[in-house]
Amino acid sequence: MTAMAGLRDLFTRNLRQSGIVVAFVVIVGLFTVLTDGVLLAPGNVTNLVLQYSYILILSIGMMIVIVGGHIDLSVGSVVALTGAVSAVVVVQHGSPWYLGVLAGLAVGFLVGAWQGFWVAYVGIPAFIVTLAGMLLFRGMTLQVLGNISLSPFPASYQKIANGFLNGFLGGQGIDVFTLVVAALAVVGYAVSQYRTRVGRIRYQQVVETMPIFLTKIVLVGLVGMAFAYQLARSRGLPIVLIILGVLIIAYQVLTTKTVFGRHVYAIGGNLSAAQLSGVKVKRVNFWIFVNMGMLAAVAGVVYSSRSNSAQPAAGNMFELDAIAACFIGGASTTGGVGRITGAMVGGLIMAVMSNGMQLMGIDDSVQQMVKGLVLLLAVAFDVYNKRRAASAR
Repeated sequence: MTAMAGLRDLFTRNLRQSGIVVAFVVIVGLFTVLTDGVLLAPGNVTNLVLQYSYILILSIGMMIVIVGGHIDLSVGSVVALTGAVSAVVVVQHGSPWYLGVLAGLAVGFLVGAWQGFWVAYVGIPAFIVTLAGMLLFRGMTLQVLGNISLSPFPASYQKIANGFLNGFLGGQGIDVFTLVVAALAVVGYAVSQYRTRVGRIRYQQVVETMPIFLTKIVLVGLVGMAFAYQLARSRGLPIVLIILGVLIIAYQVLTTKTVFGRHVYAIGGNLSAAQLSGVKVKRVNFWIFVNMGMLAAVAGVVYSSRSNSAQPAAGNMFELDAIAACFIGGASTTGGVGRITGAMVGGLIMAVMSNGMQLMGIDDSVQQMVKGLVLLLAVAFDVYNKRRAASAR
């Protein structure tokens, strides 16, 4: 395979995924120019991580839900409910911060089990179950909080979303620890990609040429280190970024290397075939929603920590941001297609657009219209790809 053929294959082998990466680069470049470089300033890069981490966490769970052929409209209300329960435990009762976190996670598990039961074992469509859940859990939030906000959280709880790890290795205005962690992450990525490449060659699958492969690794490494450099120039490594990184790695492994992950894709891709193959569809669907409830609880803890309060209106419209991130990131509307990394890129596109338009002083109404158009175009692109694939058969 020549270099040009390899490059063409790299961008066309999975147009849905490669196209979104190109779009992300273009959007970042556009808003960097429009904001006179403020978008990529060290302080703003740090704020991007802090402000949109909970949407990215929700997007991980939502991607699994969508790949399984479902949708979850309740996650915003679950974020509010879990944050409210954590606030009652920590703020009202004065318990340690970790008990508040555990209480929120326990509520998330119960919420997921409740919705998973109705979807998996009763057979009610997820759209209806989670629409009912959106109302039910919002009402429960109002009951738990008594229609008032609870604040402030102790400093230890606030550190979950607002804390930083820095200064361990010194540095004059640039935190060396942050750069070392980023370098280790880049090395880990390179090793993982190399092992994947070797595995594909072993099974006689098509891979890109070595020059193209090395170019991809170098580009990802440069972007990662540039991102870390901006963080290091600001306040160091955000704790919430570590939480997000651990979740991304864990769910990347879960969806690509485990039986559960393969079963989720099988159910979303062809339910009848999955049933005939012996996949325990009800059990898998149940745990899909338990997982979503747990991740919504993590997002609820992070959001309440970030805002330093539990509010009755917390999490409003979060479900739409998470769903949009997944579809923009390459998920199929019919299930069976999508990747965790794609959801992260889709979430980052939403974050960059929102942050960039805020820096430009654009009205919120215009921001909502732009997000809606981007989501519509992403789904239209998915439909176009399916029609093209069908006509090529």
